[in-house]
Amino acid sequence: MSGDWELPRLCRLVEELLHPYFEPAVGSVSLTREKEKNLLIALSKVYREIQVWIREMEVDSDEETTSSECSLEVVHEEHNCLMKVLADLILLLTVDSQYVQHSVGKIVVAVSELLAPSVRNWDSLVHSLWISLELIVKHVLSCSAISNAGDDLHFGTSGLMVLNRYLGNADWSTAAHIIQILRNILKSLKEESDDQLLQVYEKYVYPFLSNVPWDRMDECCTKEPNIVFLGSLITFLCSLVEQTVAPETKVHLQDKHPTLPIVINLVPKLFRWCLGKAENRVKQSTFQYFTHKLLMLLLRLSYGYGTHISCTTLVSWLQLLHDYFEELLLKPMSRVKTCQNDCLEGSPFLSSFSEGEAQHMRHSLHSQRQAILLFLRCCFSLISSTGENTKQLPAAHKSLSAVNVISDPDFSGRSKGFIDLYKWFQAHLRDSFLCGKEMHVDKCILFARSFLQLYLHEDDLLFKVLLQLVTASSCLEQQLEGEKQPYQDAEEDIGFLVSNAFSPVSLFHLFLSEVHYDHQVLLDYLISKDLGISCAEYLLRCLRITCSAWHLFIEFSVEGNAMDSLSRKKQKNLEDGPDFQADQSPGSPTMDTSPSLNDKVKIDTDSSYKQNKCRRLAFIEAKDCLLSLKVSIENLHRKNLFPYNPKALLQRLTKFEELCSNHDDFS
Repeated sequence: MSGDWELPRLCRLVEELLHPYFEPAVGSVSLTREKEKNLLIALSKVYREIQVWIREMEVDSDEETTSSECSLEVVHEEHNCLMKVLADLILLLTVDSQYVQHSVGKIVVAVSELLAPSVRNWDSLVHSLWISLELIVKHVLSCSAISNAGDDLHFGTSGLMVLNRYLGNADWSTAAHIIQILRNILKSLKEESDDQLLQVYEKYVYPFLSNVPWDRMDECCTKEPNIVFLGSLITFLCSLVEQTVAPETKVHLQDKHPTLPIVINLVPKLFRWCLGKAENRVKQSTFQYFTHKLLMLLLRLSYGYGTHISCTTLVSWLQLLHDYFEELLLKPMSRVKTCQNDCLEGSPFLSSFSEGEAQHMRHSLHSQRQAILLFLRCCFSLISSTGENTKQLPAAHKSLSAVNVISDPDFSGRSKGFIDLYKWFQAHLRDSFLCGKEMHVDKCILFARSFLQLYLHEDDLLFKVLLQLVTASSCLEQQLEGEKQPYQDAEEDIGFLVSNAFSPVSLFHLFLSEVHYDHQVLLDYLISKDLGISCAEYLLRCLRITCSAWHLFIEFSVEGNAMDSLSRKKQKNLEDGPDFQADQSPGSPTMDTSPSLNDKVKIDTDSSYKQNKCRRLAFIEAKDCLLSLKVSIENLHRKNLFPYNPKALLQRLTKFEELCSNHDDFS
């Protein structure tokens, strides 16, 4: 059974079950409570029947079938049937009932699945949906211009007339539901990995985004129905970008996927429409949703589009972050606050907060993580750029005039990256910030610890930010070499801050400390379907850096409350163990009775002893954790239970084990 032969059958089914609820004379559907209930039952019957046909079609597809070209008459009949079915379903989307709209959306997606074997009819369906969406948006925006769809031989003038007959009552809600339907179709294509249909789908996205007069949206950006449409549009764009910028499609994206430049150009408009000015801002829950989705969209663009994003675009994104999310960027990162936010629902730790306050705090933390990650990606991308001139952005340049650390007349994207990063560090380390090298390194470590704790409970963002920071040091090292620039002093300060606060070795130690040196946690990350590759990449890069900078790894001490993160029992076992070699305690009789020991020497000795003890404990815990991880990976790999080939990771862990053995022998 083929989708080609199902269209007349589908047309009869819709006419039989749904037409009794239509009012053809006025081209609308009016519902009472009882009529709505009966209509929902009829829609459910249509959906179930289509599902039966799909299952029958899957069974028939296993049998050998022959195909022949359809005559023009058959093609014309199929096209008319499809237009009638689609027009009827779009008419039902104009009904003021979310239940009816939801049911209709499910039916359209099911029809898409039914027609998938026939690329021609599936193409017609998707094309018709996009044209309908374009017509509705233009109609709601009161545009006189009509789409050129009628001149398209594939769509056909008759099809346009059928659809136009029922579009008069369409509004923003109708457009929002069509976008949701198109997004669900896109998601199903992604799940099925159907590249042929995906290419058909994508070729209609560009005309829609190009033809809609987006500038007219400014006139009605604060109206509630329009807000629903904007929410659906941003959600669709997030899914579109995620699909379009899959790893295997990253070459020449601007040629293969012309929609991406349009999406990038829409970003400033989306911020203006969705977040608006402070005095016209939407209600808090809607603002939170838009914040999350807009930051998600920019992050996906930054990861997928990569080096194809111009410096001008990155500078504009930084300006948007400052304009709309400055509070999130500069919000203090405190572990005390995050403890309560990360409690389970119903936890007594949240009893002092109302439900709304707790939800707002959780959202605020999530948005803060997104905003800071995007900020760092933009800054480091600009720093590593080739110096594209951005003098055409006077507003961005003017916003930095208060910072007297730059005198380059050709203000470049690279300069913008350094300056913004400098100001961000300055804001977060305000109490101890000193230009030059007088900054206390331990303050940088405490900052890094708070930074890591902010991301620790959101795994996908955790490894994104860790991988971003692993590359930051090497990027800065390369950029700071060579001829001195007019703003070199600021660059050197940034180099000092990043090398201490975001040192890969320091962050690796802190990361292991924050997961309590539990190798099972690392193993769970590695075998996770969503996080496994990211975690493996992070461990590979950190182990390579650790092995090449071994002295930094063994000399790092986790200061402050790090000792408290180790249980007293663990500390006692380590201290009593055969491989623990601590200096003689300053409280021993020999030290106390020495007549030549003054108070200052005693304080220095106490401090030195404590530092050595922290350093030794951190190294032993890190070593035991990583070597236990190596054993667990080997056991799973031997039984063919590890989800991918861990050979490279095991090689790095073996090298790490050899260095540990040499160090123990030397000690």
